[in-house]
Amino acid sequence: MIRWLTGRTHRTTGTGVLSALRIPSRAGVVVGRVIDPVNDVIAGAEFTLTDALGRKAVGGGTDPFGSFLAAVPPGEYRVAVSAEGFLPHRSTVRVLEDQLAALGDIRLEVAPPPELPHPGEWELDPGHSTIAFPARHIGLARVHGRFDSFAGALRIGETMDTSAMHVVINAASINTAVRMRDDHLRSADFLDVANYPTMEFYSDRFVHRGGSRWHVTGALSLHGVTRTVTLDTEYLGVGTGVEGETRAACRATTELHRDDFTITWQAMLARGIAAVGPSIRIEMDIQVVPKG
Repeated sequence: MIRWLTGRTHRTTGTGVLSALRIPSRAGVVVGRVIDPVNDVIAGAEFTLTDALGRKAVGGGTDPFGSFLAAVPPGEYRVAVSAEGFLPHRSTVRVLEDQLAALGDIRLEVAPPPELPHPGEWELDPGHSTIAFPARHIGLARVHGRFDSFAGALRIGETMDTSAMHVVINAASINTAVRMRDDHLRSADFLDVANYPTMEFYSDRFVHRGGSRWHVTGALSLHGVTRTVTLDTEYLGVGTGVEGETRAACRATTELHRDDFTITWQAMLARGIAAVGPSIRIEMDIQVVPKG
């Protein structure tokens, strides 16, 4: 697309690809392509055009060929482009009425990965961490819940492939803010906390996916069943807390299917709609501090 749209043209001129492009009245068009340092296109990069007053004029993601095209009123705009694992791009563009403003190739440089925690023993800080879940209810809205009691330990090796983590969750601490529903979730229909009081996750496999993205793969024991689970993890880096303590943080998500853990209770509503969805998305915000 970028090779075709390298200049400016009026709404009704041209006999090639541009002949099908109709610029809206009293508007111009901005076009660009986002690439990486080795000239591969970056699909799904986020772009935003902001006007001179700081108002967002348009935004979106690049297509599978790394390209974007937007019609905007004439004026000067600030262009922001970002993608996971890359440094953001900032520039300006002037858009004229009834014409194309071609930004050409926008090359994003690879962002340095965040500093990893120093080797040693770390522990999860429950007061600054959350293990939560949204669950589909009656095929429409979502119910939000969390676990209020959990603990974890993390051993950081000299390299991440020699690291390991262990997290234990008190199953009875499930909290959806409705006592009757929580009691049902603790019952034998779901978590059966009388027989399976804890959920445990152990991992010694940390795979860097580029930038701040990691896959943490391990064994999850839930409801008497152990399955391999992968956490899609965004590592947020190392920082300093208000009392001068060192902290490291991450966000992680995974999708659990109830059938995999033999949690099969189901009630059907009218027209065959399930009261509870077959899968649960787990969302975690985690902070760890050096042990002791």
